Amino acid sequence: MIITINPDNPQGRLISRAVEIIASGGLVIYPTDTQYGLGCDLTQKKSIEKIYRLKQRSQKTPFSFVCSGLTDIAQYAKISKFAYRIMKRLLPGPYTFILSGTKLVPQLMLTKRHECGLRVPDHPITLALVTALGRPVINTSAALEGQPIPTDPQDFVDLFKNQVEAVIDGGFVPGKPSTIVSLIDDNPIVLRQGRGPWPV
Repeated sequence: MIITINPDNPQGRLISRAVEIIASGGLVIYPTDTQYGLGCDLTQKKSIEKIYRLKQRSQKTPFSFVCSGLTDIAQYAKISKFAYRIMKRLLPGPYTFILSGTKLVPQLMLTKRHECGLRVPDHPITLALVTALGRPVINTSAALEGQPIPTDPQDFVDLFKNQVEAVIDGGFVPGKPSTIVSLIDDNPIVLRQGRGPWPV
């Protein structure tokens, strides 16, 4: 099912429809400020496991997840004053920050060192989704192993067939991944240079 949502002013009733799908354990493809993402409710273990299988990815390499803002991030990660200052300056934006997770983060979303990746994309649809859901949403590129990320919503339907419950058509996205920065021990390390400029 394709749900077409205005990327500048997301319609509340359509956001609610997408949130109902996510809350009931469904997988949804949605736009961000970098690429189209594939996600589900952070608290739905079976849905997360389904994404691992779809992506053919080991659970030793957890996905990142989207929060609605810094207040939300603070529930799921341990944030030092140093990390807070950096994230306050750059979020929302095309960055994924690696931090130590709290007990609210499911075990299968943490590395062996109990670290997790968190995003606050600068995209009205993404932020409306996580805000209305009231919980983070898993974030990984909407592509299968060895396949490029489609740019047309119908291509997502064809690629994933009946394996996702909805595709949100939010129009054009840049098509470049986020910049991943570890802030562990207040020592910024760029793990992947993406759309977000670094150093800043």
